[in-house]
Amino acid sequence: MRKKYRPKPIRMDNMAFVQAGIQPFVELGAGTTLRVKNHDALNNLRMGVASRSDMDMLIAASNIAEAMRRMGKGTDWQEELKVGHDALLAVARRGAPSMRFVMTGPELKALNLLMDIHDAQLDSCTVQDVENAIDLVTEEIKHKRATRIKEKT
Repeated sequence: MRKKYRPKPIRMDNMAFVQAGIQPFVELGAGTTLRVKNHDALNNLRMGVASRSDMDMLIAASNIAEAMRRMGKGTDWQEELKVGHDALLAVARRGAPSMRFVMTGPELKALNLLMDIHDAQLDSCTVQDVENAIDLVTEEIKHKRATRIKEKT
């Protein structure tokens, strides 16, 4: 029988942890890598060669953009984020059975704006803000409040 006790992790350098949290996300190399991956996925979708991993990347970016809006970053772009999210959902639902993702012109326009908003949000946030947005998205998925691509039959 396994024991329930799990020791808490020990943080050796609290000050470095706090300083890393307040660092602007723009200054991180991982931030640049994230943007390149997001835009590469969008470009693959634009070219008609998007894979499931590309769609997962775009869905994650859309979810993070919505979480940041809820946290107060980009609240004036609520309608545009919703239109972009709906366009991404429509593309994903159409392509899910065949794994061939193709979008229309209005969907492309909405997704380009969504990605621009997401980039602007990343420009104005800290590492802690991104971590909080990820936690918010994780909670939404965990409590089954996220929209499903494949609807239950």
